[in-house]
Amino acid sequence: ALSPQPESEVFEITDFTTASEWERFISKIEEVLNDWKLIGISSGKPLEKGIFTTGTWEEKSDEISFADFKFSVTHHYLVQEPSDKDGKEELGEDALPLPMQDLLCMNNDFPPRAHCLVRWYGLREFVVIAPAANNDAVVSESKCNLLLSSISIALGNTGCQVPLFVQIHQKWRRMYVGECQGPGVRADFEMVHLRKVPSQYTHLSGLLDIFKTKIGCPLTPLPPVSMAIRLTYVLQDWQQYFWPQQPPDIDALVGGEVGGLEFGKLPFGACEDPISELHLATTWPHLAEGIIVDNDVYSDLDPLQAPQWSVRVRKADNPQCLLGDFLTEFFKLCRRKESTDEILGRSAFEEEGKEVADISHALSKLTEPAPVPIHKLSVTNMVHSAKKKIRKHRGVDESPLNNDVLNTILLFLFPDAADKLADGFENRASASAGNNPPPENEDYNLFSQFKSAPSDSLTYKLALCLCMINFYHGGVKGVAHLWQEFVLEMRYRWENNYLIPGLANGSPDLRCCLLHQKLQMLNCCIERKKARDEGKRGSVSDRSPGGASGDGAKGGDHSGDNPDKEKEFGKSWESWSDSEEEFFECLSDTEDLKGNGQENGKKGAKEGSKESVNLKPEGRLHPHGKLMLLHPGEPLYVPITQEPAPMTEDLLEEQSEVLAKLGTSAEGAHLRARMQSACLLSDMESFKAANPGCCLEDFVRWYSPRDYIEEEVVDEKGNKVIRGELSARMKIPSNMWVEAWETAKPVPARRQKRLFDDTREAEKVLHYLAVQKPADLARHLLPCIIHAAVLKVKDEEALEDISSVKKIIKQIISHSSKVLRFPSPEDKKLEEIIAQIMSVEAIIARARSLKAKFGVEKCENEEEKEDLQRFVNSLLEQPEVSVVGAGRGPAGSIIHKLFVNAQRVPAVPPLEEELRRSGSPEERRQGVQSEFPPPTGREVILRASVPRPAPYSKALPQRMYSVLTREDFRLAGAFSADTTFF
Repeated sequence: ALSPQPESEVFEITDFTTASEWERFISKIEEVLNDWKLIGISSGKPLEKGIFTTGTWEEKSDEISFADFKFSVTHHYLVQEPSDKDGKEELGEDALPLPMQDLLCMNNDFPPRAHCLVRWYGLREFVVIAPAANNDAVVSESKCNLLLSSISIALGNTGCQVPLFVQIHQKWRRMYVGECQGPGVRADFEMVHLRKVPSQYTHLSGLLDIFKTKIGCPLTPLPPVSMAIRLTYVLQDWQQYFWPQQPPDIDALVGGEVGGLEFGKLPFGACEDPISELHLATTWPHLAEGIIVDNDVYSDLDPLQAPQWSVRVRKADNPQCLLGDFLTEFFKLCRRKESTDEILGRSAFEEEGKEVADISHALSKLTEPAPVPIHKLSVTNMVHSAKKKIRKHRGVDESPLNNDVLNTILLFLFPDAADKLADGFENRASASAGNNPPPENEDYNLFSQFKSAPSDSLTYKLALCLCMINFYHGGVKGVAHLWQEFVLEMRYRWENNYLIPGLANGSPDLRCCLLHQKLQMLNCCIERKKARDEGKRGSVSDRSPGGASGDGAKGGDHSGDNPDKEKEFGKSWESWSDSEEEFFECLSDTEDLKGNGQENGKKGAKEGSKESVNLKPEGRLHPHGKLMLLHPGEPLYVPITQEPAPMTEDLLEEQSEVLAKLGTSAEGAHLRARMQSACLLSDMESFKAANPGCCLEDFVRWYSPRDYIEEEVVDEKGNKVIRGELSARMKIPSNMWVEAWETAKPVPARRQKRLFDDTREAEKVLHYLAVQKPADLARHLLPCIIHAAVLKVKDEEALEDISSVKKIIKQIISHSSKVLRFPSPEDKKLEEIIAQIMSVEAIIARARSLKAKFGVEKCENEEEKEDLQRFVNSLLEQPEVSVVGAGRGPAGSIIHKLFVNAQRVPAVPPLEEELRRSGSPEERRQGVQSEFPPPTGREVILRASVPRPAPYSKALPQRMYSVLTREDFRLAGAFSADTTFF
């Protein structure tokens, strides 16, 4: 093995060419400019009008460091269509760099939304180098100069024509210095930022002086300076239009209407004015020097005379909106940890006796016979018993909901409870069963996308009530209390056979939320139990001394006149009998048994069809239209069957897990087949009972016609006959159908073991409901609340007709249907949905605020009304809206009035008025137009094309922008110089 070489032989190459940190920094800047392909001549078309607002701005960033100080480099640019290649050649050698041409372009003077450098210099692209950390700042002058010379060298080395800026001082001051280079020309970007404004710069003549001095033009008649001026007025005082919407009056809730809030509907709208200020910008876009006088004594700049007016509104930050508050508060419930019992003290479901913890009592309890408790409560009784228990564990009358509110809500949820009379109960049960068929519109069907519940259902109403209680009546305690009352009502209905109103019939709808499915499941149980109880009563009374049992009789009576009705009937009462076997035994007296020949039935099935003809048919629904039995040739009867057990989605999941766990062993397969074929077996037994002497083929022809294959064949005599046989899957030896058929006995549905044990299932549901914490409840019902909120927002939008809101609502719906489709969606996604709904509410509230302020509804002239409506809509959607006809158009005259009204201050005594007038030069000059307040902002852009630095230099663009507000004063100048001849 070779020994490693001695270290001395390894020598290091030291590169002395890029020595200092400074040079490395410059080469890094050049690298970035190269990477971004910002080298060489910049070409492009002249800027179109308004392109800064309508076009797309993009930016890309990178990081470089000077020693260990990090800078971020960002390229801001307006995306443009690639211009023709030929353009480059035409430019020629001495064409000005594009950014310099942009300095003089007047098409985008005061863009409503843009980077400050775009507003100040009118550039379409530039690169900014700024300290990477937010709190870092380049303050010392020497460092600023070092950076400036770095970019100057980098621009020179690369031939880049894009302006490069360096940000200096604290970030909030937005101070930049920069440079742009081209062939033989250079522009310097400089800035002044002051807190206090020197008085000579508050007017045009002072600014012109600075501009001229700065250019220091050697020519005697100075080339003309063009000016663009914009004055901005702010209207904050909308007092005369007090905000129309008051928060709802909570105490009025019980009366049904709550200050504009209907019971069982979500509230909507802002509680404060969602528009805080109106900004009016009056612009003079092209003024030649000398046309207008504006100095410290007098000003020609009267806003009413300005050729252009544009308006923007300042929106209140997160105005308090009712719907948003409702949603957010309800969503907060999802995060609570407490159970209902913890919130309300000990459970209202506990029995009184549990409190006695004395041993002697316990012993005596063991020895004494205990009476079986039988609950028969009335609704009022039930509510008050819950109340008593709640009170027992707290102070008297501390229960979270007062009786009026509670009763109002219970009546809203259970309208059928109004009939407290005994006979009323019968009616109410039947009325609630036949709920109206759902309307077929897309808003109604939102529930299947959101996995919520139909908007006319009990679950949906419950969600709204809980939401309202959570907001107005005791928060989470109120929610727990109402939920307890609700669960007691469910138990009461189950025990007394009253169907639950507001739920569609039939087995649970898997498109709805689990809670809704559970309630539907409970209704199925109540329906079966009710039918069974009536069946018991009925069959005892129906029995004629020697006649057939009640169910045969019923089958017979109805099948003739209305088979459809009979089908319905069969469905609900086929499960009368069920698993109380002792009940059958006492009913089926010996004569019945003999008549049905159950004993010979068993033999008959095995020994062929001869004996089985003796069987008496039972449990027939109606004859099947076309089919005859194959062997005896009698009509085939459709049997009364048990309905398969309804399932909620959690039960289905459980079942499929169990089936999956059974594995592939023979035993597992057998068990699985038995679990899956319980329903099949029951149907076979009913079929055998209704059709004595039938065979498996008969059953298959009725139950699964595709498994019975018929074909035409020619028999021995040459006639065409149709011969049928079972399909291949039915002929597989020991297949499930054959096995089931062999074990099936002829037993009518009413004597079979129940497929659906309603008692057990109902108890399961009631237990499930009782253990829900308020947080679980909020999670279950949140989809309903979002569904309700979307419907509410849709209705409100329909009144306003705002196209942007329509789009957002569509997005909310598609977003929600993705998020809510899955169990337990992430909180962050739910928060996003709620935020979207809140933003829509705020937009609609703003639209209403503006409509009121611009008097859209009061406007008589149809055409003007439409214009105003359009104007209001664009104010909502665009950052700035120009006013057609400036101060003289319909919108302009309204804005003028708004300002005039806001200026009407209580009259000031004349002397003070004089003193005030002589106060600031601004106010002194504004004396004439007291209709408008002094402008909040004054912006001026001065431009000229002037040879610098020598009279014989090339004429180059010079530009100075100035902005003056109450807080500060800024000058941003771009001054170009000829670097070839000077």
